[in-house]
Amino acid sequence: MLEVEGLTARYGSIAALRGAALSVGSGEVVGLIGPNGAGKTTLLSSIAGLLTPAEGRVTFEGRDITGRSPEQLLRSGVALVPEHRRIFADLTVEENLRIGGVTVPASKRAELLDEMAERFVVLKEKWDVPAGYLSGGEAQQLAIGRALMSAPRLLMMDEPSLGLAPVLVDLVFELIGTLRDQGRTLLVVEQNAARMLEVSDRAYVLRSGEVVASGTGQELSQRDDLFDTFVGSVVAADEGLPAAGAPAPNGTGGSAA
Repeated sequence: MLEVEGLTARYGSIAALRGAALSVGSGEVVGLIGPNGAGKTTLLSSIAGLLTPAEGRVTFEGRDITGRSPEQLLRSGVALVPEHRRIFADLTVEENLRIGGVTVPASKRAELLDEMAERFVVLKEKWDVPAGYLSGGEAQQLAIGRALMSAPRLLMMDEPSLGLAPVLVDLVFELIGTLRDQGRTLLVVEQNAARMLEVSDRAYVLRSGEVVASGTGQELSQRDDLFDTFVGSVVAADEGLPAAGAPAPNGTGGSAA
């Protein structure tokens, strides 16, 4: 369904992606994991039309979509749940969902609203509440529901469990599993590598803008070298420990998202 070939993206003179390549088949859940600053968000942004790649090509269902606008891609069937959710805080839950469905016919939009109400019961209970009053977990469900309102054939998620309490992280991965069981096609960037590999059909490991490994979720989860080298920073952060190669607690180092 999706093919990314030789994708290079830059922020000024800095190359955030260097010849990245991946594929997503119809009905697959594909994970994209790696340490902070690896280029994961940049890769999703390049696919979703938020960033124009300097080199390479993106094809969706056999059509070249490289450099198309986010609106064109949404109408083509590609939806993104962005990092930090980016819901409209002053609009109600229902209004946020309706905005997500602007590319589908009105009759289909009503059907999708009913589906979202059934899928996200907590949102239905707050249908008329401004989205700015939602908890982090509720806001994440709204962001996912808004993307689903466009009836996408490819749903991309950027760090869906970021900043959530453990019980809400479980909810997010349960939802990903449910969407997988329904035959949805997903490409998911996720900081919680171990959990992502559990629900992925396949996954890619990104480091310094390059894809350095790929395989099934089970294959990658058994490779200690990848976790130690590429995902150690994520695991350490989750456990409140300094990652390998990280600065001392009083240091000033850091990396970009």
